[in-house]
Amino acid sequence: MISEGLCDTKDWRNDAENSALITEINYSTCTFNVLGVLTNKSTETEQEHSSQSPVSVLIWVSSMSMSPTSLQLKHVSLGVLVLQTTSLVLTMRYSRTLHSEGLRYLASSAVVCAEVLKIIACLLLVFKDQSFSVRALSRVLKEEIINKPLLTLKLAVPSGIYTLQNNLLYVALSNLDAATYQVTYQLKILTTALFSVSMLGKRLGIYQWLSLVILMAGIALVQWPTEVTSSEQQQDLTASSQLMGLLAVLVACFSSGFAGVYFEKILKESKQSVWVRNIQLGLFGLIFGLGGVFVYDGERVQKNGLFQGYNNVTWAVVVLQALGGLVIAAVIKYADNILKGFATSISIILSTLISYFLLEDFDPTSVFFLGAMLVIAATFLYGYDNTSEVNSSKV
Repeated sequence: MISEGLCDTKDWRNDAENSALITEINYSTCTFNVLGVLTNKSTETEQEHSSQSPVSVLIWVSSMSMSPTSLQLKHVSLGVLVLQTTSLVLTMRYSRTLHSEGLRYLASSAVVCAEVLKIIACLLLVFKDQSFSVRALSRVLKEEIINKPLLTLKLAVPSGIYTLQNNLLYVALSNLDAATYQVTYQLKILTTALFSVSMLGKRLGIYQWLSLVILMAGIALVQWPTEVTSSEQQQDLTASSQLMGLLAVLVACFSSGFAGVYFEKILKESKQSVWVRNIQLGLFGLIFGLGGVFVYDGERVQKNGLFQGYNNVTWAVVVLQALGGLVIAAVIKYADNILKGFATSISIILSTLISYFLLEDFDPTSVFFLGAMLVIAATFLYGYDNTSEVNSSKV
């Protein structure tokens, strides 16, 4: 729906909130570590703050560079985060429910196109990091991809999971309205936290555990069954399709959480640019994606082509999915947990309003609003414990 000039990754990146942010960026199919923006600081500064939490260092850097321009960028970043988060979900939902003449585009082909765009974007960023030298670019790619086959193969695991996840998101938004999807997908906070505890040894505070309980309660209320009031709704959104959409979101949340933490663990062990790692992910993703196209949609591709049913809306979805994370990367350094919570909350509200007034595929109930409020509260509460630790560390 995420970092400039990334060079290294540090061992202090074991916080579940950062993993959740990585996971969220992966959802935009551009996987990288946001906190990598900090690794361009001097060695002395890194050593001085390496014992602090990642959020502590992030806020420390923000405070060092706070200026009127930074304050403006911080508010702009809120708008960009909301726009990216909301536009991808709504555009994808609209593209999957658009009633138009002709064939509907293949979700598997859209995933492949997004991977191609992601690879191209990351290649350009590595090219820029290498001072626009073709020779230096080819040397880096050879050293990091060809000469390190074991590390490259490790990235096949998260890449395959992300490819599955991206296909599942299309399935989810084909069967769920944007508002319900947006709220339910916040379950990735829970899955990422659990995988961070089990795989990275992260310890969560009392507020974080409480927020996870509230999160589950909120999502349960959002998914609470309601009576279908119109025959048209009953035809378009049956109980079976809702169940399929819910299962797709749940599997996507678990796969996203695991892949995000697994990728973070790999990043800890490497010192190369995270853009190179994204190229590796993209290459595997392209292979897995093409495999999915020909296994599930091979006959339709042979009959009508890979780009059947494509229109301007479809290409907008592809571009948003591939490059959305890069847009966030340019501004996330000015954001904090509270700002991220505001972005998530506003995005949920906008998705609800647009689903109701424009897409007309959603009829909110009091139970839904209660569940959505609990999810929003849980989002803020999850970051509260980290914020408290930062404040106490400064005293």
